[in-house]
Amino acid sequence: MKLKLNNKTISIVVAKDFKTRLLGLMGKKNIDYGMLFPKCNGIHTYFMKEEIDVIGLNQDNQVIYIYRNVPKNKIVKISEDVKKTSILELPANTSQKLYIGSILKFEE
Repeated sequence: MKLKLNNKTISIVVAKDFKTRLLGLMGKKNIDYGMLFPKCNGIHTYFMKEEIDVIGLNQDNQVIYIYRNVPKNKIVKISEDVKKTSILELPANTSQKLYIGSILKFEE
């Protein structure tokens, strides 16, 4: 899956299975892709090597939460219904032009 953001195309990995959801971006360096966690309303950055941007999305892929440059050892939780929210993790500083209300369009 791909996401066009700031005139740049970013590859997005969808965390569909338990192992992918569990490991996420832990231990990764030089992150150049994003991860989408469907039906998720919270993540942690334990065991991360780099800061990341965390974007909360509603069921329409509308941005409802932005937390930029999240350092390691943090917990990020959005207070929406878990069945109606997703979380998108992006490389640090990727979300600079996003704002609450933006609608993201993912491409296959």
